[in-house]
Amino acid sequence: MGIGTSTFVIRWINFLTMLLSVAVIIFGIWMSTHHDGCRRSLTLPVLGLGAFIFVISIIGFFGALKNSSILLWIYLIMLCFVLVGILVFTVMAFIVTNNGSGHSVAGLRYKEYQLQEYHSWFLKQLNNTQNWKRLKSCLVKSEDCNNLSKKYKTLKQYKLAKLSPIEAGCCRPPSECGYPAVNASYYDLSFHPISPSKDCKLYKNSRVTKCYNCDSCKAGVAQYMKIEWRVVAVFNIVLFVVLSMIYFVGCCARRNAAQNHSKA
Repeated sequence: MGIGTSTFVIRWINFLTMLLSVAVIIFGIWMSTHHDGCRRSLTLPVLGLGAFIFVISIIGFFGALKNSSILLWIYLIMLCFVLVGILVFTVMAFIVTNNGSGHSVAGLRYKEYQLQEYHSWFLKQLNNTQNWKRLKSCLVKSEDCNNLSKKYKTLKQYKLAKLSPIEAGCCRPPSECGYPAVNASYYDLSFHPISPSKDCKLYKNSRVTKCYNCDSCKAGVAQYMKIEWRVVAVFNIVLFVVLSMIYFVGCCARRNAAQNHSKA
């Protein structure tokens, strides 16, 4: 690849990623203004990601603009770390999300999930008291469980609904308990549970309690995270291929810059 083409491509790619990093930083600042602790907790990671993208982009941009072999070397080294990081995270994501799939229940269109079927990493994170306390507060604030009665006006609609993993695990008692549903947000707890599962005793109709302390809720969160991580892993594969192509172009630009420097 000629020096003009390679430096042009690297220059414009990094100019666009600089604009992207500014947008990420602005988004992080916007998140920090929210009173919701769940969103605020993501502020530092988002700002850190934006700052890192900005730094690596500006080094690549000026390295190509000034035809500087040193700056392009630094750019390639940083990009190499990014590629390795993406590869490691993607492999780990597929390993961690390999277990757990849920069980079908007769008469229901959605599945129920068992916490012990998921990877030990999920068990460690979700059984950590502080981690779950923080996650539970986010679940309560999300109002997903309390909105079920608005989404499904009749008991028939509710029974035919295809609930999400979190709705199925956190908003209702497990089917094995046998509690009759009065509506989408209320169960008859006077009925003696037919299962010895502790989740049956932990479930309450209270909007701030529901089944948020149940293992079934943790399993629902684990399934939700599994789905999200799989999506991120697939995106990372595409990102890895794109960044590998950019890395190749950057190598061409650095080699051409070094050749020009030696001729000067």
